[in-house]
Amino acid sequence: MDLKESDILGDDVNKHWYYIAKARAMQNILHNVQAKTVLDVGAGSGYFSRYLLEHSNVQVGVCVDISYPTEYDDTHSGKPLYFRRSILDTAQAGIAPVDLCLMMDVLEHVEDDVGLLKTYVEQVPSGTKFLISVPAFQFLWSSHDVFLEHYRRYTRQHLAATVQSSGLNIIQNHYYFGAVFPIALTMRLFERIFPKKETKSQLVKHHPLTNAILLTASQMEIPFQKWNKLAGLTVFCLAEKP
Repeated sequence: MDLKESDILGDDVNKHWYYIAKARAMQNILHNVQAKTVLDVGAGSGYFSRYLLEHSNVQVGVCVDISYPTEYDDTHSGKPLYFRRSILDTAQAGIAPVDLCLMMDVLEHVEDDVGLLKTYVEQVPSGTKFLISVPAFQFLWSSHDVFLEHYRRYTRQHLAATVQSSGLNIIQNHYYFGAVFPIALTMRLFERIFPKKETKSQLVKHHPLTNAILLTASQMEIPFQKWNKLAGLTVFCLAEKP
């Protein structure tokens, strides 16, 4: 989770429809993945690691983000959660070998996305799973992307090519948030007609009813998400190091 958005939502992040739906979609994708140690790259507040520690068999979380002012150890749901600015060798850091690597909305923040992905592919053992999410479709580019300092948005095919170039084998690759895609598209078209004078995140705190409607709509597509090859706000890719 981007720390900029964490600052905007504060404690309400645990109630926000977008993050709840995305975490549940993540859990659905990983339901057949047996992982004990998760490496969460570009983790920000550690929202997704915390979710897995609380709702799955994951036993150890390692959050890595260059934005952390200090490195420290924590716990969540009685399980260890480490926060590090960088990790080049998990063994040297006293951390068990990683079997799941999360990159939730990270690759769009770096100019060399293949290079960053390769860096972590080289650090983990064969068989490690990678779950990657990125924002979808360049035509949805807006002030939201500028505020979050994105370099690009992706199609499903673009992300697949990036993942394969890093040496990973793709297991699953699809769009998500298809239910709310028309709403976002309308908002982005409106912004093209009436450009905003300032760049800011479009992630805001909603009225409880609005939040519930958006969450319900997004959750309804989770059982069918792997078949969505058409459109959404997010691209998900589950891959494995051979």
